[in-house]
Amino acid sequence: MVFGVFLTNGSLETMVFWGRANRCFAGRARWLSEYKREMDDESMVMCEVNQMNADKVRELAKRDEAAVVQFLRDIVAIPSFSTQEENVVKRIAKEMETVGFDEVRIDAVGNVIGRMGNGPVKIMFDNHIDTVGVGDPASWKGRDPFDPKLENGKIWGRGVVDEKAAMASTVYAAKIIKELGLGDQCTVWVVGSAIEEDCDGLTQLHLIQNEGIRPDYVVLGEPTDLNVYRGHRGRVEMIITIKGRSAHAAHCEKGVSALYKAARILLDIEKLNDRLAHDDFLGKGTITASFMDVKTASLNSVPNAAIIYLDRRLTVGETKESALEEIRALPSMGDAEVEILQYEATAWTGKKVEQDKYFPTWVLDEQHVLVQAAVEAIEAARGTKPKVSRWVFSTNGVATMGRLGIPTIGFAPGLEELAHTTDEYINVADLVDAVAGAALIPQTLARRLAK
Repeated sequence: MVFGVFLTNGSLETMVFWGRANRCFAGRARWLSEYKREMDDESMVMCEVNQMNADKVRELAKRDEAAVVQFLRDIVAIPSFSTQEENVVKRIAKEMETVGFDEVRIDAVGNVIGRMGNGPVKIMFDNHIDTVGVGDPASWKGRDPFDPKLENGKIWGRGVVDEKAAMASTVYAAKIIKELGLGDQCTVWVVGSAIEEDCDGLTQLHLIQNEGIRPDYVVLGEPTDLNVYRGHRGRVEMIITIKGRSAHAAHCEKGVSALYKAARILLDIEKLNDRLAHDDFLGKGTITASFMDVKTASLNSVPNAAIIYLDRRLTVGETKESALEEIRALPSMGDAEVEILQYEATAWTGKKVEQDKYFPTWVLDEQHVLVQAAVEAIEAARGTKPKVSRWVFSTNGVATMGRLGIPTIGFAPGLEELAHTTDEYINVADLVDAVAGAALIPQTLARRLAK
């Protein structure tokens, strides 16, 4: 379109010019109006198609309720403490094969892996299937933590929230994805990961770096109460080693007490906690002296060595390097040494595994396509818009996004505060909603990416 003004002695040329311009503007306006109407019609059709998909997904999730509940009860009934997951892994693999996964395998460190589809958008649902111990059996109020009863619409048992309900729901979500052909644009991986309770992200890191699986996006099965979580604080476990000199208590002046040196360090650590950084979303960094051990020749000797264990929670901007330097800079440290703890174990497969106990902070932007696709999918599945928030505890996201930079969120049934408690339960209605929500996330994500 050309814009201009021609000033002449006669008005006819000017009138003709503006008449043509007005017709041009009118034609452009009609075109824009028609285009907008076409786009609105297309959006309406897309909305109707998406709603039809959501309605069908909810219907199938409800249809599969009994099967999902039984599968969940089966895997909760199998004890699966860290490095002892073999039996539950084999039970999960059997269910994946039964519902029609395209590929099922177990990797070198004991993760169980199922694949549906072979599309260009690769999304992984990760659910750790190891659990903490049961504590005092008497504190379970008469319930057996490995005999998951269905009472008043709830299933009780160790690991039902953290996070075997997510394992069961994503297996059946993948079944629905295949059944309805919703995964044509996606490769959907469903993983039951091992050893998370002992060392977050260890086996996920192995899976992605060594097993030929590199997802574009990850959805974690840690409990979110069916909301969307997009990050959490990191942490690092450290040990301070303090040296003294032994002497008989009757001649204590000849010794150097490692215990007294440790006491001064502990007071400085307490003060350090008060001045650590704060983030509006993730919260404050913290430091806790969680355990101390003292070495002494006898109860009437000056202690010659001490060690202090530290749990350091990291907020945005804090790293393992900054955490170490803070400790080294304490006035009381003197010749004491600080280092990051190492985790070493043998997986149930017999493979030796090890990693430093540093678990990076991670946050995914709220406007990221994965977050927004999950919000849309879950709202379609449940009829209510989920909250977008963060965990207080740590997850395998320390590996997927913290170390590897893969966009990661969390979506799963269950309350975070019930994890590791003797009152761990899941609502069956939430389990069904989790199946529907997880089934809609890949399709919704692929559609948004295609825009």
